[in-house]
Amino acid sequence: MESQKKDTEKQTKASIYQLVWRWHFYAGIIFAPFLIILAVTGSIYLFKPQIEPMIYKDYYQVSPQNDKISASEQIEEVKKLYPDATVKKYRPGENATRSSEVRITSNNESLTIFINPYTGKFIGELKDEDRIMNKIEEIHGELMAGTLGDRIVELAACWAVVLIVTGLFLWFPRKKKNLSGVLFPRFKKGKKILRRDLHAVPAFWITAGMLFLILTGLPWSGFWGSNFQSLATNSGAGYPPSIWSGSAPTSTIKTKDIAEVPWAAENLDVPKSEIQGFIPLSIDDVVAIGNREGIHPSFTVNIPSEKEGVYTLSAYPPKAQDEVTMHIDQYTGAVLADYRYDHYGLIGKVVALGITLHKGTQFGLINQLISLLICLGIILVAVSGFYLWLKRKPKKEMGAPKSPNIKKMKPFLFLLIGLGILFPLVGLSLIAVWLIDWLIIQRISVVKKFMNA
Repeated sequence: MESQKKDTEKQTKASIYQLVWRWHFYAGIIFAPFLIILAVTGSIYLFKPQIEPMIYKDYYQVSPQNDKISASEQIEEVKKLYPDATVKKYRPGENATRSSEVRITSNNESLTIFINPYTGKFIGELKDEDRIMNKIEEIHGELMAGTLGDRIVELAACWAVVLIVTGLFLWFPRKKKNLSGVLFPRFKKGKKILRRDLHAVPAFWITAGMLFLILTGLPWSGFWGSNFQSLATNSGAGYPPSIWSGSAPTSTIKTKDIAEVPWAAENLDVPKSEIQGFIPLSIDDVVAIGNREGIHPSFTVNIPSEKEGVYTLSAYPPKAQDEVTMHIDQYTGAVLADYRYDHYGLIGKVVALGITLHKGTQFGLINQLISLLICLGIILVAVSGFYLWLKRKPKKEMGAPKSPNIKKMKPFLFLLIGLGILFPLVGLSLIAVWLIDWLIIQRISVVKKFMNA
């Protein structure tokens, strides 16, 4: 009886290992290529602060002079060049050597016009779609495929969590008495062992960093991120009354609909300007208010297009603690809302810090280099895993681990269900993959065995 019990336990453990390996295999084969794309584009985007000033040096750099001309005069110069354009945004340079930017729409195109703030001279124009980093960001966020691409990227990121969980289970040392093959590769045990170690060991070392990049990137995603953001906004905490001058508005317009603002402010209701026969403020007054209120100098002024609209000032600087979103009455200059990092709830602060760490801006170069190492590690693990599969798989077969008796795998199934609930797209894809495995792959294997018998 005791012997039979031990045999049953061994079979159960072996079955669990086979099942975990099987799901790890499927997740890797399907989603590793997307993870490589994310890692490559992410590695490049990390160095946007260094790359863009170098590429667009002629647009960004100006020679300091005694005094700058006013923002309104700069905008007038742009209107002379583009008489049919609509001015959307104005961005004063954050330092003495930085050009000003005027965002316009002209002939259904969005253009950024660069102006010398000392002379008002036109420097150049850039279309949004022509910016190299915008292309990289589009590939990174949605594979240049719109909503479908966004969902694929989100699915790949969520399935990467499945890869991490199953990979840790497979990596976990069970009988080893030393750390070789666990914390460092075994170089003298033959090519087969080395190939395995060059996949498993680096994967362990980057696990925490990879998980961090996934979780800090998900708030930007279209499905999971939008629902998470709505949940955070509607959780009952709301926005603290201190950000409003008077009662908080009830609005169908969210700040993300009119301006590019930090994540925590995207669902902030937009107040209305009081129309009482006043002449709208000049852009110069609005810039002066921003400087008076101590907003980070990289701020952008979003210009209202409606009579009841407001000026929205947004600063999305390198450090999360410097973020600002401010709504200003376009007639009176009253600050209707002043929403900063200190006002964020716990979730808002965590996400804001996560985003700047994800982008590599929070701690400058050291942040960039650490994130780069994680991205390179992801590429190494994905490529080594693919190579490991090619070397191991039999000819004319997928090489997937055998399918065990799924009825004995309740703990693992509960884990997968939990991940499916936490990440709904993973849940749907789990069902799809399981059906494909059960209805097609396993049956093909059975038929092949019957034919070869």
